[in-house]
Amino acid sequence: MAAAAAAAAAVGGPQPPQPEEPAQGPALDKAATAAHLKAALSRPDNRAGAEELQALLERVLNAERPLAGAAGGEEAAGGGGPAEAEEDALEWCKCLLAGGGGYDEFCAAVRAYDPAALCGLVWTANFVAYRCRTCGISPCMSLCAECFHQGDHTGHDFNMFRSQAGGACDCGDSNVMRESGFCRRHQIKSSSNIPCVPKDLLMMSEFVLPRFIFCLIQYLREGYNEPAADVPSEKDLNKVLQLLEPQISFLEDLTKMGGAMRSVLTQVLTNQQNYKDLTAGLGENACAKKSHEKYLIALKSSGLTYPEEKLVYGMQEPSAGTSTLAAQGFAGATGTLGQIDSSDEEDQDGSQGLGKRKRVKLSSGTKDQSIMDVLKHKSFLEELLFWTIKYEFPQKMVTFLLNMLPDQEYKVAFTKTFVQHYAFIMKTLKKSHESDTMSNRIVHISVQLFSNEELARQVTEECQLLDIMVTVLLYMMESCLIKSELQDEENSLHVVVNCGEALLKNNTYWPLVSDFINILSHQSVAKRFLEDHGLLVTWMNFVSFFQGMNLNKRELNEHVEFESQTYYAAFAAELEACAQPMWGLLSHCKVRETQEYTRNVVRYCLEALQDWFDAINFVDEPAPNQVTFHLPLHRYYAMFLSKAVKCQELDLDSLLPDQEMLMKLMIHPLQIQASLAEIHSNMWVRNGLQIKGQAMTYVQSHFCNSMIDPDIYLLQVCASRLDPDYFISSVFERFKVVDLLTMASQHHNLVLDVEHERSMLEGALTFLVILLSLRLHLGMSDDEILRAEMVAQLCMNDRTHSSLLDLIPENPNPKSGIIPGSYSFESVLSAVADFKAPVFEPGGSMQQGMYTPKAEVWDQEFDPVMVILRTVYRRDVQSAMDRYTAFLKQSGKFSGNPWPPYKRRTSLHPSYKGLMRLLHCKTLHIVLFTLLYKILMDHQNLSEHVLCMVLYLIELGLESSAEDDSEEEVSMSGPERCHDSWFPGTNLVSNMRHFINYVRVRVPETAPELKRDSIASTSSDGLGSLQNSGTAQVFSLVAERRKKFQEIINRSNSEASQVTRPKIPSKWSAPGSSPQLTTAILEIKESILSLLIKLHHKLSGKQNSYYPPWLDDIEVLLQPEIPKYNHGDGITAVERILLKAAVQSRMNKRIIEEICRKVSPPVPPKKITAAEKKTLDKEERRQKARERQQKLLAEFASRQKSFMETAMDVDSPENDIPMEITTAEPQVSEAVYDCVICGQSGPSSEDRPTGLVVLLQASSVLGQCRDNAEPKKLPITEEEQIYPWDTCAAVHDVRLSLLQRYFKDSSCLLAVSIGWEGGVYVQTCGHTLHIDCHKSYMESLRNDQVLQGFSVDKGEFTCPLCRQFANSVLPCYPGSNVENNLWQRPCNKSTQDLIKEVEELQGRPGAFPLSISSETNLSKEMESVMKDIKNTTQKKYRDYSKTPGSPDNDFLFMYSVARTNLELELIHRGGSLCSGGASAAGKRSCLNQLFHVLALHMRLYTIDSEYNPWKKLTQLVHDMNPQVGNEDQQPEVPVLYHDVTSLLLIQILMMPQPLHKEHFSCIVKVLFTLLYTQALAALSVKGTEEDRSAWKHAGALKKNTCDADKSSEVLLSFVISELSKGRLYCEEDAQECAMVSPIAWSPESMERYIQDFCLPFLRVSSLLQHHLFGEDLPSCQEEEEFSVLASCLGLLPTFYQTDHPFISAYCLDWPVAAFDIITQWCFEIISFTERHAEQGKALLIQESRWKLPHLLQLPENYNTIFQYYHRKTCSVCTKVPKDPAVCLVCGTFVCLKGLCCKQQSYCECVLHSQNCGAGTGIFLLINASVIIIIRGHRFCLWGSVYLDAHGEEDRDLRRGKPLYICEERYRVLEQQWISHTFDHINKRWGPHYNGL
Repeated sequence: MAAAAAAAAAVGGPQPPQPEEPAQGPALDKAATAAHLKAALSRPDNRAGAEELQALLERVLNAERPLAGAAGGEEAAGGGGPAEAEEDALEWCKCLLAGGGGYDEFCAAVRAYDPAALCGLVWTANFVAYRCRTCGISPCMSLCAECFHQGDHTGHDFNMFRSQAGGACDCGDSNVMRESGFCRRHQIKSSSNIPCVPKDLLMMSEFVLPRFIFCLIQYLREGYNEPAADVPSEKDLNKVLQLLEPQISFLEDLTKMGGAMRSVLTQVLTNQQNYKDLTAGLGENACAKKSHEKYLIALKSSGLTYPEEKLVYGMQEPSAGTSTLAAQGFAGATGTLGQIDSSDEEDQDGSQGLGKRKRVKLSSGTKDQSIMDVLKHKSFLEELLFWTIKYEFPQKMVTFLLNMLPDQEYKVAFTKTFVQHYAFIMKTLKKSHESDTMSNRIVHISVQLFSNEELARQVTEECQLLDIMVTVLLYMMESCLIKSELQDEENSLHVVVNCGEALLKNNTYWPLVSDFINILSHQSVAKRFLEDHGLLVTWMNFVSFFQGMNLNKRELNEHVEFESQTYYAAFAAELEACAQPMWGLLSHCKVRETQEYTRNVVRYCLEALQDWFDAINFVDEPAPNQVTFHLPLHRYYAMFLSKAVKCQELDLDSLLPDQEMLMKLMIHPLQIQASLAEIHSNMWVRNGLQIKGQAMTYVQSHFCNSMIDPDIYLLQVCASRLDPDYFISSVFERFKVVDLLTMASQHHNLVLDVEHERSMLEGALTFLVILLSLRLHLGMSDDEILRAEMVAQLCMNDRTHSSLLDLIPENPNPKSGIIPGSYSFESVLSAVADFKAPVFEPGGSMQQGMYTPKAEVWDQEFDPVMVILRTVYRRDVQSAMDRYTAFLKQSGKFSGNPWPPYKRRTSLHPSYKGLMRLLHCKTLHIVLFTLLYKILMDHQNLSEHVLCMVLYLIELGLESSAEDDSEEEVSMSGPERCHDSWFPGTNLVSNMRHFINYVRVRVPETAPELKRDSIASTSSDGLGSLQNSGTAQVFSLVAERRKKFQEIINRSNSEASQVTRPKIPSKWSAPGSSPQLTTAILEIKESILSLLIKLHHKLSGKQNSYYPPWLDDIEVLLQPEIPKYNHGDGITAVERILLKAAVQSRMNKRIIEEICRKVSPPVPPKKITAAEKKTLDKEERRQKARERQQKLLAEFASRQKSFMETAMDVDSPENDIPMEITTAEPQVSEAVYDCVICGQSGPSSEDRPTGLVVLLQASSVLGQCRDNAEPKKLPITEEEQIYPWDTCAAVHDVRLSLLQRYFKDSSCLLAVSIGWEGGVYVQTCGHTLHIDCHKSYMESLRNDQVLQGFSVDKGEFTCPLCRQFANSVLPCYPGSNVENNLWQRPCNKSTQDLIKEVEELQGRPGAFPLSISSETNLSKEMESVMKDIKNTTQKKYRDYSKTPGSPDNDFLFMYSVARTNLELELIHRGGSLCSGGASAAGKRSCLNQLFHVLALHMRLYTIDSEYNPWKKLTQLVHDMNPQVGNEDQQPEVPVLYHDVTSLLLIQILMMPQPLHKEHFSCIVKVLFTLLYTQALAALSVKGTEEDRSAWKHAGALKKNTCDADKSSEVLLSFVISELSKGRLYCEEDAQECAMVSPIAWSPESMERYIQDFCLPFLRVSSLLQHHLFGEDLPSCQEEEEFSVLASCLGLLPTFYQTDHPFISAYCLDWPVAAFDIITQWCFEIISFTERHAEQGKALLIQESRWKLPHLLQLPENYNTIFQYYHRKTCSVCTKVPKDPAVCLVCGTFVCLKGLCCKQQSYCECVLHSQNCGAGTGIFLLINASVIIIIRGHRFCLWGSVYLDAHGEEDRDLRRGKPLYICEERYRVLEQQWISHTFDHINKRWGPHYNGL
């Protein structure tokens, strides 16, 4: 049987001799065999066929050889080795599947049966996908670009994003997205109309695939070697994977065949019988046995399936014993489990050791055991997944497994398998060295499985998904626990995660946590979780691992040596592992029906908290100088309470614990608030910057609603339920300012340094204000919260839309409703803010579109409390206040320095009413009274801020008491307390008017009070009487608190807590204990009201300044909300408070009036006056100094402004004040220059020349002019391409090479100009400096290392005055700059004389005032600047001659530099001179100086007088036929082919400078005649044969009239008749005529053509005249430009009248007889066209009308660019570039930074910028939407011209919102390109080292 032989040959078995087998043999045989087998299997009895097939497969798919070969690669090197056998095996498989047919046809056949209801396209990281929130049901929904664009998402909230971990397209899956969003392909539920799959099509697959997959599994088993303990073995694994690449790819291709094949694969993968038969490793096959053993070893080494062995290790790290632990480095000295366990043996007696305790907690029966350690594989799918995990999720395998997901049956099976392996995944992940990559791959899979609610629910029910997840998470964190040092370092039993551990530092846990969050977002799953008490207990247990992590201890002596950065890990862990699951759960507790869930969570949360307090041995005092920002248990408790009250109508008290627990609960959050104040007071500086970082992160927008908000809320709840006096005294004690709250002027603070007292007091008061006025969880609705948050952010600064979205703490759970970008966000935004469209400043700084608060928001909604709560940086509070101040000034509401406004609060939810008791407790009133008194008496350490907060609290109290007046005079029953002697009741309204006469204080013995005291006591009737008259006792907050605490504890459990109370450390004892304090009694005699009134006097600086407003207008009392009091400073605040007090009680009103009547000067005890005077003087002095400073600053600013106006406006040259060389008055002969370095003025001399600061740059802008006005578009399809043949540069190149083909080289180089590409453009800022000063300036720059951004070695510097970028200095030629008086005299010489003079002057070589031979400084500088000019551009743009280095080249280059600068100036003026005027460019122009330098060098080259074109223009040559004779020598370029403008520059630069005006005019006149003749010749070629004969006759008739040489008709006819002598017109064939569309020529159109032809020359000449002779350009209409310029140049004879229409021929002034010279010129052409008629004609027609240069036109929507280019392959390397870019000048597609396209160390962008823009490149980076500018060796990011709907850039497309072109920005970019001002306007340049 031949087939068998072939098969044997294929696997290298014994080969029967078959020498003459044709090469095609095996392939045909495979097909035949396959067909034979298929037929055999199709029979009803197919056993024989099956066996035959099995035998064949056994041979073909043999796992032993290939890998043995791979392992011993060296031995196998002989004969093709394993790879060949592999390929052969795959070929066999393909043949067998196809059953003898062609494999491709088979694929197509299977595809036909694909019911493509799902897209399921799988992608890997960095793929561009879309997410539409409008269509998504799950927040993870994503679509591939194709499905997205085929669906309809207009107006939806979608964005494009780059996939981080990979994903799959959800189109067609209605579990994840709404059907309305499906694309056209997946909308049809197409299962109905797809025919059934014929049985025989896939029959072979069902037989072959099981063997194939088994073979793959065998390979995987063989290849895996357990890594040694110390060597990571990724290399070996990767080797195996590379070998398997083709097999896995083959499987992947199968999955892409569609649904029919997928279902076969599903059957194969999930069939348990198949698996059993093939893998049991029974059988006699040694190989199979070995492979099965390897499999068992792998299982065992993973710590799986051996339960009896595991018990030894308890519940410790589930891995292969401690060896793996050691390998992981866990057994280091970090107090890991190993050690903890050993300590555990010692203290087993009574106190359950740590490890024990933990073990007890964790082992909830054997469930964990089974979850963690048992794996039994029953199908291929399960083992495949096992190996996928073992090999750390190779990308190919992941893609294959995911590609199968559209098959529903597979999806369920795979999900269950995945869950079953979950614990194993966690273990592998922990050990992995590449945990990042692995994490991404895991999430890539799990997000596809768990986003589907139906599936998640099914797995939860059938596979205990929740148990598994929670247990796995718990185990994962187990491995990095350490003992907590919080509170009681020695005896603490609490363990926390160690944030320094790799697991936390690298965020290794996130895949598991993100899966958990994902499944909790499904209601059905979350409900199961909330109902399962065991799970809740375990979860709280997990959360408690994070409680108190990353403990900070305040450094008191040394600065900490090493600042640990573990806090990042800690904050991330709390947010991701604790807070986000919490928000997920909360989102399902929204309605009454879910009350039970909340009760469960709260109950277990409190239990966990109680355990925690016990574990850390907490009684009532927090340990000093410690703080942890992480209290997730407190926050769980707080948030569930808040939800219960807000949404579920639960009674708050039913969820609260007893008083003692509340006291404990409040301690740690309060400790955090106090520590925040300490950190901001710099008390923690020795802990380094990281502690500030923690304080900022705690309040930062992404964390605040999971951190500070719950903490404050919890404190509010505690405050509303605890005794207010206790709470207030606790606050001041925590903030360590108790000792400061004394009436005495001196005090002794035991716990706080004096310099920190003030800011800590401010902190304590601010905290109280926030606590009492914040309503985030106390009754505000979601929309109100959103509005308040938004207002706070906008008040700090104007914000862009995206930064607002980022700054507003959204509910982290995506299903919470306030999705950023959702309706409520936009509507609130439009209600509170105005949009400021993006603007441009002429500094080029691009503004984004910003939102700024509306005026009424400032007026009514600005809430300083909210701003303080939300600011990360303290400066933001200041910024908000400054903006508020500015608003008040601007709107005229208040002109002084306002105080933060008082904002009325929304009403409290009834459950929290108790919070207001804080404002009505005696303790607070005593504090307020004391502080008011101290401020009035000017005690030290009190600031305006303190007063502001005190008044704020009083006002809050007044406002809240209005709600319940009933309490007015209820005296507290109960034991007498020391503060009862201060105030009679607790209501602030009544206590305000209570007078306090005497106070007893403890003071240091040195205090001034003591001396006064003695007098007081003698003068009165002894102490006794004092006592009765209401002396207050000494008041100690601390003692108060102790008493309260004791009371509460006694009440709750009288026996237990007394025993445990530790001794109070003396440091915290009451202030009485230190010996040097003595008691004194102060006479006060004030009430809060009287203090307020005196304060008013003090603040206003006037006696009796307060006058009760109701005495004038009783109305005030009836409507207390008076706008005039809303904004203002302290005085306003005091008035507002007094008014409110009067409104609330008649008594107060009366007392206020009384005080005002008898007010005495507010003089405190006399001692203070000197000091007071001093402070007053100080104030006054300060005030004056401040005013002085303001004045100086204002003056400085105005100076600076005027300088900026003159120096900096690069963009708007119109309004420029000339800065430059002072224009010489007619009588001054020498120009005077100011040196901006040494400041001296003087003329430029040969010894000490002055120079202009200039920037030389190569430019190809001119070359980009095109001849049609139709703008070029950026190509966005394959069809659109840009060809540069119609650009100015290309046309000029073609012309030059044509000339060089036929004419003498040296003559060609005089006939044209170069510099269209790579021309040198010279620009100046107009400042001058001595050249020697400049050299020393450069030296100093060289030594100064700081100034980077430009390269001093390349001669770059910035102008010392205006800081404009420059790179050379152009010497100023001595003499006046415009010598008006000499050269303006009227010319009366005849034209002939002038022509002679010009010729003579050109012939004189050394006719320069300074001889070149004598080396002066000036000439040296001129040479060096000439070198600079040459080096500015590349050699290829300078050398056009055939003989390199010929002097003609330099000559050409030099006059072309002049041409380039004139042409560019024309473009800057808009392409014509209609606007006229001395342009600003003129003032800043350096053309005059440039001309001198060029002329000086041009004169070094003399043109051979024979070839001087001047002769040909002005003299008739007698012998007409010199050159025809010698053929070998090429002729000169005919005059009519010369570029006239070039001739003009050559003639002028050959003349000695300065030039006489008359000579200039003469040259222009002569050249005009040539130009005119060229125009006529070109016209004659353009016309048809008939046109020509008509013109010829018409002109011939008039030839003998008087002005014949000034008549265009005559001249045209003459030119035609002359040129007809040659073969110029003969060549015109019929088809050529058809090509040029015939124009009907009228005299007008001919005249127009001639004028257009001549205009460019006239423009350049006029500009030149303007620069050389300083004459202004007249402005005119467009149509009269020609005549105006002609008369300006003196071409128009003076007697010319304006009445009849203007004809260009009037300007002609022939130097010799017109017809003779024309004949002479035409003769040259005739002799040339004898041989080359075609070229002769082409050279005559010159394109003269170039349109202005433009950048490419961009499409409206950025997406069109992105979709085309981001997948486009590079034409050079044919790969898709990582960073594609496109040139905006020519549309070339390039790889940015691509090493693939590097040439001689230049990357492609840099190379392109040199070729396309001579060093200037403008590229659009496709993946970033940003434009990058390359200028020479530097580059800068310019910004983006695409903005989103909110006027913002989206750099790097991070937000992925649709972007639209911003025309203004694009115009600015184009303007900067054309005007060459990139260097001046853009500030952030860096070197690119040719790497872009």
